[in-house]
Amino acid sequence: MTLALFDFDGTITTDDSLLKFIRFVVGDVRFIIGLIVLSPILVAYKLKLIPNYKAKQKMLSWFFKGCSQKEFKKVANDYSLKHIDEILRQKAMEKLSWHKKQNHKIVIVSASIECWLYPWCEKNGFELLATKLEIKDDRVTGKLLSKNCYGQEKVNRIKELYDLENFDYIYAYGDSSGDKQMLELAHEKFYKPFRD
Repeated sequence: MTLALFDFDGTITTDDSLLKFIRFVVGDVRFIIGLIVLSPILVAYKLKLIPNYKAKQKMLSWFFKGCSQKEFKKVANDYSLKHIDEILRQKAMEKLSWHKKQNHKIVIVSASIECWLYPWCEKNGFELLATKLEIKDDRVTGKLLSKNCYGQEKVNRIKELYDLENFDYIYAYGDSSGDKQMLELAHEKFYKPFRD
């Protein structure tokens, strides 16, 4: 058996799906206001003063805290099935198609939120490991239910679900420092492979 591990944002896509999703749901005006309000947090994250999961929780809380689970799931599903295709890299999709034709097990391993990646992955026949969002009393809290699926956590999640000894060969594809540990699992690793 062969395993193909793919990061999502930046590797398969040309853009960040989190920002695209937020903009899709709340519209341009609220999106821009939110970025202005959250700018101290975003600057602190860029300067590595706070970890990415804290910045992500602040952003998700500001935009979505209190949103009903049903409503959030609906917009996530709409975004996943109607808009993700707009930000895909053609070369990445060709490589995914190649792996599929070889009957390799394809797993998307992403720090993005599971609810807006799952419908797209299901449609394409890919398995998914991603960050889970906390829901309490049928409402989005803005907090993460699972650890942010980034860096070493990608490796932890892969090893939790898959016995790597069962695979004769492993491919891995990524584009950021958050993918480096995952790339080290592979016999064949590709860093920023689909950039034009």
